[in-house]
Amino acid sequence: MQDDGDIDQNDITTAAASTDPSQGLVAVRALRTLADRLEEVQVASAREQGWSWQAIAEVLQISRQAVHQKHSAREKHRAQENQGSSTRTT
Repeated sequence: MQDDGDIDQNDITTAAASTDPSQGLVAVRALRTLADRLEEVQVASAREQGWSWQAIAEVLQISRQAVHQKHSAREKHRAQENQGSSTRTT
């Protein structure tokens, strides 16, 4: 098992079931990383489909402010990149 957070599913399962706290904590870190990446992808998808920050927050069971604070900067960055690429092609 690697200790860099990039472990495969079998390693995560083994680590999570381990009685060795260092192995179990590696699994926790890997799962958090996976959950963060999945949240980022799904929030972006929801926003692209017109979901409000409030609707996303309700599904995630967090405040609208928390989801907006965590993800709005990425949305603004993507919008700026898209705007920049559209002005270069016209």
